[in-house]
Amino acid sequence: MGTSEEQQQPPATPATQPPTGDPAEPTPDREYRAAELAEAAGITTRTLRFYRERKLLPPPRREGRIAWYDDHHLNRLHTIAALLERGHTLGGIAELLAAFEKGRDSRSAAELLGLTEAHTPRFSEETPVRLTPEDLASHFPGEDTPENLSAALDLGYLSVEGDEIVHVSRRLLDASAALVREGIPLADVLSTGAHVRAQVETIAELFAELLKENLLGDNAATDAVLEAVDRLRPHAKQVVEAELSMALDRKVRSEVETWLAERT
Repeated sequence: MGTSEEQQQPPATPATQPPTGDPAEPTPDREYRAAELAEAAGITTRTLRFYRERKLLPPPRREGRIAWYDDHHLNRLHTIAALLERGHTLGGIAELLAAFEKGRDSRSAAELLGLTEAHTPRFSEETPVRLTPEDLASHFPGEDTPENLSAALDLGYLSVEGDEIVHVSRRLLDASAALVREGIPLADVLSTGAHVRAQVETIAELFAELLKENLLGDNAATDAVLEAVDRLRPHAKQVVEAELSMALDRKVRSEVETWLAERT
């Protein structure tokens, strides 16, 4: 009886040791023939063909009848191996890789359209985090599904740069991982994040309108405006943090008190 494509497994690959001898160190410009790439990845050429047939690898560069691969292909093979080790099926890996490409394409399109940041003082002090797919999976064990990845990409938490994933904020990454460790599904964390984003956008619009009406007059000097915005940044954030803290006190206390009352 045949199996579905998602349940198919690659041809068995014998355990391999790192190549002996003194191979050249990979460089950004290094290229590999199929057999060389398979050896570098620790798989057989048959497995390499298997992955190519299922479009898990991007097409190689062709020079006549010779197919040339590069370090991007090697990194992709390492990613596939790591995901298989974590129990993902080939069908699931294909969906994950498609989501990575979606994030990469969205970012490239934005750059081509010239969607760059204006030269204004930044309110955000977030530190982006560069991750491999394996790193991301380790933050959210069992939650690294194509659906969650797509949601995080759509929300703007994740973007793709080359073979790496970039999370927009160390604080958001750590907070999300902590919520998941407490037993909250990542899908719920992301859904809540989307709602928070919508509410915060409304708050940001209020502050932007406040600045527009009071600082951005026709005769305002550019330097003076930028300096004023820079001075007001911490105060705007303090207002939001204070109001959010008080609102959380009210709402969370109410929920806990209701829960306790129902138990007595």
